Parts: sequence; structure tokens; C-alpha cells
Amino acid sequence: MGRLFGTDGARGVAITELTCELAMNIGRAAAIVLTKQKKNGGRAKILIGKDTRVSSDILEAALISGIMSVGADAEILGIVPTPAVAYLVKYYDADAGVMISASHNTVEYNGIKLFSGSGFKLPDEIENEIEALILDTPEKMVLCDGTAVGRVTRNNNATDDYIRHILSTTNLSVKPLKALIDCANGSASATAKDLFTRLNVDFDMVHAEPDGCNINENCGSTHIEKLCEKVVKGGYDLGIAFDGDADRCLAVDEKGRIVDGDKLIAILSKHLRDKGQLKNNTAVVTVMSNLGFHTYMKNNNLSTVCTAVGDRYVLEEMLKSGYNIGGEQSGHIIFLDYATTGDGQLTAVQLIGLLAETKSALSELTSGIEDYPQLLLNVKITEQGKGKWNKDEKILSVISEAEKAMGSNGRILVRESGTEPLVRVMLEGKSKDDVDYWTNKIADTVKEQLC
Repeated sequence: MGRLFGTDGARGVAITELTCELAMNIGRAAAIVLTKQKKNGGRAKILIGKDTRVSSDILEAALISGIMSVGADAEILGIVPTPAVAYLVKYYDADAGVMISASHNTVEYNGIKLFSGSGFKLPDEIENEIEALILDTPEKMVLCDGTAVGRVTRNNNATDDYIRHILSTTNLSVKPLKALIDCANGSASATAKDLFTRLNVDFDMVHAEPDGCNINENCGSTHIEKLCEKVVKGGYDLGIAFDGDADRCLAVDEKGRIVDGDKLIAILSKHLRDKGQLKNNTAVVTVMSNLGFHTYMKNNNLSTVCTAVGDRYVLEEMLKSGYNIGGEQSGHIIFLDYATTGDGQLTAVQLIGLLAETKSALSELTSGIEDYPQLLLNVKITEQGKGKWNKDEKILSVISEAEKAMGSNGRILVRESGTEPLVRVMLEGKSKDDVDYWTNKIADTVKEQLC
């Protein structure tokens, strides 16, 4: 991770940690660095999208000021999903895109994600150059004056252009499906109604009335339990849950059971293979994927490749080795034939297409995927505790004890979050009692040592 940018952009508590000054300087530095990348010179054009957080407006204003103050142009997209920015930056031939969002985090957080002109997240070396300009040589950020300052425009077609792209990925005449869509009071609130109406799905929406403060609040992919109940009670064929910036998608089957990212990747990979569209017969996932997923893939003669946690690492492997589907248990799923980043609404459309083509219930499609007992605990650590869990002898000793006790019947993953001050402790195995005991013991030790 860099000094400002983690695995998914710069993120922190809005205004006090991710300050207006920092946002302005990110705008300035990004514009300067990306203008240098322009082959034909001239002004850089940078798109700006945002989610529904109350802090997104003020950070947008700061970014615009920073971008324009060094002579680049800003084009405002308004409230859009993160993958819309990734798609539109290339579609509109812009030099870069910025998304203001803290994704699945609670409302007090916000973040700034940068995309290159090709629609991919900026490579590490470019992010490092932007960081160095802000933190080491701010005097090199020369301001413009007079007519040299940048211009700002507003694009009123962004959501429609993005929706048309998503719809272009399927030509199915959807059978009468009844779906319940949870927009997490976030970015999907601006696009889902139009998208699913044009897809000709019978649907209802919940948590699609953002007020600036209710994003991800007891709703969306991070709080899917209530959606499970509503799907069963309302007789829906499936439920769809997005996160705050709609780059994640989880599902609920007609029996009210959660269908996580692992299961979605499994059934969608098999469907692509059956249609002759799965490149190299392989899906890319992270080390967090459930052992049941790997068993299902092996039983269906499908290959998997594992990466470190983070959709950027999944994408790097997909690009390097020529794979076209990959993602995370959390619901970040990348369809590289259609998108350059995880896209929740694209995933939902592909899932609905699968149900329509196979004329199968979602519970039938996922019935062969066993869930091994798995427990994930997030331990909030202090600023001083960052970067120390894997150097602390007491923590390492407890992890070693757990590894010996579980042996080949389980696995242990401990890692520090790239977006929040957390150490994540995840255990998986055949015995739920063992998983619960050792997960809690490791988490308690982390808390004792680093909190």
C-alpha cells in the first residue's frame, strides 16, 4: 500500500481525515501527472462521479477546485456507480476518472478512487508519483491564473449512457422473474430503476431513497439479512443487494438463502463454460474464497487461480493470463469482456440472464456448492498498531497454535485491511467449534496487543 492510496484508493473519515485540502491536492497532483501522460499535450479532461454521502458534495467541490487550478478540465457526472466512472472515462475519451465513495463503509467515511483513461485503476507507479507530488514536493504543483485555469462542465447523459452499456451485454428476453432490489441508499438508487425497467424484469426496490446519511445503514450487501426475509415473504424469485457505490452484488435465492460472491462466480463461470465463453476454463478468486467453492469448481472440471485479497489483484491476474471472470466472496465480480472493474449491476444482469436461459431457480443452480464453516472477525486497531500484527510474537504464537490444532482440516487467514484500520481474522474448516474457538482466540490476542 502507498502512503495515501490503499488497495482501493484514498479513504478515511471525511473532512477530518480525508480533508478538503487533501482532496484538492489529489485533484491537482492527479491532473498534473495525467496531463504529462497525454501524448498530444493540451488540457487533461477528468470525470468526477460520487455516491450519495453527505460529504461527497464538499469533496467534489475540493477536487474540482484542485483540478481546475492547475489548468485541467473537470466534467461532473453526478451520482453514479463506481463502475460507471470506469466505463465512461474511456467512452467519453477522458484522460482520467475520479469516484468519490467509501463503497461499503459507513457514512462518516469517504474515499477517492482514480481511474486511468483506459478505465482501469491507476497503476501503482502513477499513484506513487501522485503521492510523491503531494507529500514530498508540493511546491512543484504550479497553479494557473487568468484564462489558463480549467473549465467545469456537467454531463447529464452519464447514467443513461452507462445503463445502455449494461443492457448491451445481454440480448435475452427475460422470462417473468420477480426480483427485489436493495440499492443500499447509494449510487444504484440513481440507475437501478431505469436499468431493471428496461430489462423487462418484474421488480420492487428497497432502500432507494438516499438522504445523505443513510447509505449502507442496515441495508445493502453488508446487511443482507432483512432482504432474505423480504424475498421469502414477498414470494420473489431472487433478491439483489448492492453496496454504497454499486460495485458489489450479492444475491438471495427464493428460499431466503444468501448467494455470496463465491457462489455467483461458480455458477456464472459454469454457465460461461457451457456456452463456450469461459477463457482458459478458469475463474480468478482470492485466498478468502470458501473451500466449498473450490470443491464445486473441481467437480465441474473448472479451474481456479487464487490471488491476494483485493479486486485489483484479481484484475491484475486476469489481465496477465487472459481470464475473463474473477472476483471476491464479498461480491466484487469482474466480467473483463464488458468491464474494467467490479460492477454490481452488470453482475445482476448476468445472473438474471442465467436464470432466464436455464429456466432454473437460483436455489437449484447453487445446490451443489457446499459452505464450509467460516468465521471472519474484524478487529479495530489503533494508528500505532498498523503494520505490526505479523511482527508481534504473541499473535504469531497463537496463530501457530491454531495451525497445529486444525491441521489439514482448516485454514487460517490473518491480514490487515487496505481500506480501514482493521485486522481481519478468518478461519475455515470442517469443525464449526474449532473455527469459532480459534478465530476468537486469535482476534482477542490481536485486540490485546494492538488496541
